Amino acid sequence: MEAKVHDPISNSIKRRDHDEKMTGEAIYVGDYPEDASLCGKLLRSKVAKARIVKVNLPKLPEGYFYIDHTDVPGVNVVALGLGDMPVFADKTVEYIGDPIGMFAGPDEKVVDRLLAETVVDVEELEANLDPLTSTEVFYDYNYEKGDVDKAFAEADHIVEERFKTGMQEIAYMETQGMIAEPMLEENRIYLHGSMQCPYYVFNALKQVLNYESDQIRVKQDVTGGGFGGKEDWPSILACQVAVAALKCKQPVRLIYERREDMAYSSKRHPSYSWYKMAVKDGKVTALDFDITYDGGAYSTLSMVVLQRGIICCNGVYYIPNMRVHGKAVKTNAVPFGAYRGFGAPQIFYSSDLMMTHVAKKLGLDPLEFKINNFAKQGDKTSTEGLFHEPVPLPAMADEVDAISEFRRKYKEYSKPQSGRYRMGIGISFDFHGCGFTGSGERDIIKAVMKMHKFPDGRVVALCSNTDIGQGLRTTFPKIMHKELKELGVPLENCLYEYPDTDIVPDSGPTVASRSMMNVGELVRRCAKKLKEIWKDGEDQWVEDRFVQPDFQIPFSISNFKGDAYPTYSWGANVCEVKVDTWSGMTELVGGYGIFDVGTPIDYNIVIGQMEGGFVQGLGHATEIMNYDAKGCIRNDSFADYIVPTAVDVAKLHMDLHVEPYEYGPYGAKGAGELPTVGVQASYAMAMEQALSNTMNHLPITVEDVINALKK
Repeated sequence: MEAKVHDPISNSIKRRDHDEKMTGEAIYVGDYPEDASLCGKLLRSKVAKARIVKVNLPKLPEGYFYIDHTDVPGVNVVALGLGDMPVFADKTVEYIGDPIGMFAGPDEKVVDRLLAETVVDVEELEANLDPLTSTEVFYDYNYEKGDVDKAFAEADHIVEERFKTGMQEIAYMETQGMIAEPMLEENRIYLHGSMQCPYYVFNALKQVLNYESDQIRVKQDVTGGGFGGKEDWPSILACQVAVAALKCKQPVRLIYERREDMAYSSKRHPSYSWYKMAVKDGKVTALDFDITYDGGAYSTLSMVVLQRGIICCNGVYYIPNMRVHGKAVKTNAVPFGAYRGFGAPQIFYSSDLMMTHVAKKLGLDPLEFKINNFAKQGDKTSTEGLFHEPVPLPAMADEVDAISEFRRKYKEYSKPQSGRYRMGIGISFDFHGCGFTGSGERDIIKAVMKMHKFPDGRVVALCSNTDIGQGLRTTFPKIMHKELKELGVPLENCLYEYPDTDIVPDSGPTVASRSMMNVGELVRRCAKKLKEIWKDGEDQWVEDRFVQPDFQIPFSISNFKGDAYPTYSWGANVCEVKVDTWSGMTELVGGYGIFDVGTPIDYNIVIGQMEGGFVQGLGHATEIMNYDAKGCIRNDSFADYIVPTAVDVAKLHMDLHVEPYEYGPYGAKGAGELPTVGVQASYAMAMEQALSNTMNHLPITVEDVINALKK
């Protein structure tokens, strides 16, 4: 498909992984021969909170092993969050599914039998599944800007509301999986599997195994989707399977079954938020905001989820006076972790729907009210940084209106409706701050990449960012080729492979919509350096490191002041729905999106990301997952956890608005998370119009529709 942009690099090419995936030649972690490793399976807690008294093991046949915390050679802690998650539970268990130990052996059926025959004696303790009553706080942040009390005192109107969002299963097509191979003669260990962040796994293993860096090798296998779910969780699996492999002195594999994955791996954080807004002369002048994220049993990545959430609590709107508080608390639910959008989808749903509600209460048109309150270039952000780059929201509002006819349909559907079917349409806006929050890229990640030219003219980019379906194995070579083509280097000689820590430096994790903007720019700069020193027939190397742009206002996490992000990607979303009042079922008549991710490095890949992300955001608004009074997840399979399919979202219309970013490769910004962040509010607004009712919680279910119709 020809890109609707000016830079030829945007024109789409065949993906590098297309043939191997279409023919089935791609090797995922589950494709390795089973007889080459022992089968590992976890012994898990059956209660949400308990003190471990004794593990009663059956007799182990020859060649079978039981592994637990006593076998950990280093520290029995996974390097995540507050360091509160053990590799194997020692004294207590904190959620249903908490790993106590592992059986490993050659025959899976025997391993299953050993698990079934094991009895764990516990002293059950009172579990807390309600984050609003939790007294154990993982993280707690406050910040203010302006004079909030004065703005409320002078307000024409004050509107106050509460919102709630539920957990969401990540639902990647490939379950979690890892294989550990001990290299006994070299006193090393080799880990490979499905992952987003090889160096996260690498660093976790150093601590747990008490190994030096040169004793560990981590390599990404072909990965069947991550969406954040393979950011932190592979570190947990890797530590468990590595400890097992060292004890067994044989390779060990640990690959989750689907029910196990859905019941016990991380989800999107549920949230509970409170908004109080002041309005004067049609402008929002103040916001008092509070949010609680349910962190689950362990802290994992809740710190950064919370940080990103409270930073964007005002949505895309300029609000001069803000008082913000947020916390992430412990419960005895499954740990909640990274998921596409990383704390922001919960916020943009509530902030943008809040703007819709404020407009309605003031008798104003919601779209015009939102446009009147948009932030613009040069405005201060929530943390008193600046929007340094263009904020193209007014143009994007017109563009999404042109493809959806939002203004016309909103007026039409606002008239009284009768009959079996009711129509509704909603519009919302969002941004995604590109890269790690604050000075994380400069002070924590410190990305490094290298480029190697072989004597035969092949050029390989060496960095640790993973292709998890978003196309880095295609887009990084396109960047290299654009710089090197004047030397006659063909595209097929520009290569990027799945990273191996024995070969690639640490360029940071594949998270936070940072891979293309930050690491892709390092790819471009390395290719440019190589072009300047190129000598035919010689082996050559170049290296580059991330440098934070000079314009950024230094960010302080202690008081949330400064530029939280160097630039932003922007989104405008429209959902049009048809509700069947007889059944309560809802049809998405049309989904429309206009997105600014800077210059697309491959148009088809970016549009695919926008479509897929839009659907995941729609899933956040409609997918139902819950647990019973004991903390056991009820729906742990695709038979009873229902995600939107191609049948449900057949009518998607996505396009791009391009505002190039000077410090990204050829103007590229972050793309991956943006489309999942904002669609929820537009869906809720559409449902509210169709049902003449408010929808202050996600997911919106058939039962919600029926109850609204009863009113």
